Amino acid sequence: MTENTQQMVPNIQVNAQYIKDLSFEAPALPQILTEITSAPAISVNVDIQVNKTDNENMFMVDLNVKAAAQTQDTKKPIFICELTYGALVTLEVPKEHMEGVLLVEIPQLLFPYARAIVANTTREAGLPPLQINPIDFASLYRNKVAQTETKQ
Repeated sequence: MTENTQQMVPNIQVNAQYIKDLSFEAPALPQILTEITSAPAISVNVDIQVNKTDNENMFMVDLNVKAAAQTQDTKKPIFICELTYGALVTLEVPKEHMEGVLLVEIPQLLFPYARAIVANTTREAGLPPLQINPIDFASLYRNKVAQTETKQ
């Protein structure tokens, strides 16, 4: 096979994973525990940020998770947890697949770790561990592409 006909073998290498930022607030603990009469209202937001490095095949991918809980009736905050979990990755994939790998495949690799950090943090605060439901990053990516096409 010549170089022109040889296809690139995709390669994804996670060079490092790290907690970039972690913030947890539970301003009303422990007294809020006596006020909870029903299941709390929980919200979870996820965002992905990608930044290029000086190396053309190396990227920094940040998975940002914000989870918050408040009482159903009085709307008092129970906790707010903000996590930025990052990875430094090297990609050798065709350019047309680069964005999908960075916004779907890498977040899927990072999510279980971020999920565990949030669960452990809420548990260590004396609350039930928050087990974030799995996220369909492919669907989020498709929605982003559709929104971009609609704007154009």
